[in-house]
Amino acid sequence: MIKHSEEFKQEAVRIALTSGLPRERVASDLGIGKSTLNKWVSHYRPSDLVSAPQADLARENERLRLENRILREEREVLKNRRRLSPPVRGRNGSCYGAAGRVAADGLLEA
Repeated sequence: MIKHSEEFKQEAVRIALTSGLPRERVASDLGIGKSTLNKWVSHYRPSDLVSAPQADLARENERLRLENRILREEREVLKNRRRLSPPVRGRNGSCYGAAGRVAADGLLEA
């Protein structure tokens, strides 16, 4: 019987809980049995495995994801508003470029 270190067990539990892979796959990748991995998971609580800096990073990631989602939604609203609004007409609008004014002035004088 192989004796695994506490660090190995804790890392195996962290991988099992955070990788998104099935426990059978994690256990086989690590060369241990599924029941052994399940025992370790029940023995080591996730709070024992997450250090304070990792918890801070997780909170920061979540905050940034939320901010990113809000910014994407705001950008979509602005893009839709621009697409739906009529073109600007008037003295400062896009219909009156400098070259367009000169050409129009030349036609009126002739």
